[in-house]
Amino acid sequence: MNMRKWIEDIIASPVKNPLPVLSFPSISLMGVGVRELIADSGTQAKGMKLIADRIPSAASVSMMDLSVEAEAFGSEIRFSDSEVPTVIGRIIETQEQAEALSVPEVGAGRTGLYVEAIGRAAGLITDRPVLAGVIGPFSLAGRLLDVSEAMLLCYDEPELVAAVLEKAAAFITEYIKAYKTAGANGVVMAEPLAGLLSPDLNREFSTPYVRRIVEAVQDDSFAVCYHNCGGGTPYMLEDILSTGAMALHFGNAVDMAAILPQIPEDVLVMGNIDPAGVIRGGTPALVRERVLELLGRCSGHPNYLLSSGCDIPPATSWENIDAFFAASEEFYASRQ
Repeated sequence: MNMRKWIEDIIASPVKNPLPVLSFPSISLMGVGVRELIADSGTQAKGMKLIADRIPSAASVSMMDLSVEAEAFGSEIRFSDSEVPTVIGRIIETQEQAEALSVPEVGAGRTGLYVEAIGRAAGLITDRPVLAGVIGPFSLAGRLLDVSEAMLLCYDEPELVAAVLEKAAAFITEYIKAYKTAGANGVVMAEPLAGLLSPDLNREFSTPYVRRIVEAVQDDSFAVCYHNCGGGTPYMLEDILSTGAMALHFGNAVDMAAILPQIPEDVLVMGNIDPAGVIRGGTPALVRERVLELLGRCSGHPNYLLSSGCDIPPATSWENIDAFFAASEEFYASRQ
């Protein structure tokens, strides 16, 4: 699939199908828990197919599991049946540990299982792109160093952070290449921790590494969508755009309508209904209200595509998810 043309066609279309980050709620369609979902590639692929059959999303997106790459490096992970896995503690405290850190082979931990799941999903879902999920370089480094410590180390020990980032970026690049070989049409790269940095620190500790990864993997047939749900993203737009990612995805911490005028018209921009407070915690009526309001403010920009602000939580009701898509359909029908 030519992904540049796919983006061009979305931008040109007067009616657009939303593209929420929607995968974990497949658990309720299959009667399984999160622990079971993340442990089996066939279950993951089946869940993606069930979702694709149920809703007219612009693409099928796999899980935004930001623990899997850290686990491959050796981090301890907390699992549960109802929540997304999380990283516990840190594995790097010193420059010596950073220098000694081995870059794992793709296949370590659950990475091989996730690549296999995307290969299976790509064989089942043929009417839209299949996008894999990966973590961004600074967000991975933060999980290896401890998120709070990583922010301080950018000031106190920048050489330590840079050493970890080099290895994080190297692994992410190979991981994405494995997804590409397996049949993915692109990846959503989640770099939320960079959204907490100052623009200068983002320019030093995130942007160059993201750009390097994008340059190594993106081509006409494979798109990188850069995701950042931090509140600082409006002040980093120039640097985020310099990564060269074909598409951008922003969280509900920012005003999407204020960001859109600053984005080139050929870059697809997605966001940003609150996934936890509205889609998970709200009512169908609230979901409809927020979707119609956001589309009313943003749809004047042809390169805007409705999405959730981040990954929709596992326990979200399908009544609310259906309301999200119904409201989008209602909005575009009213414009015909």
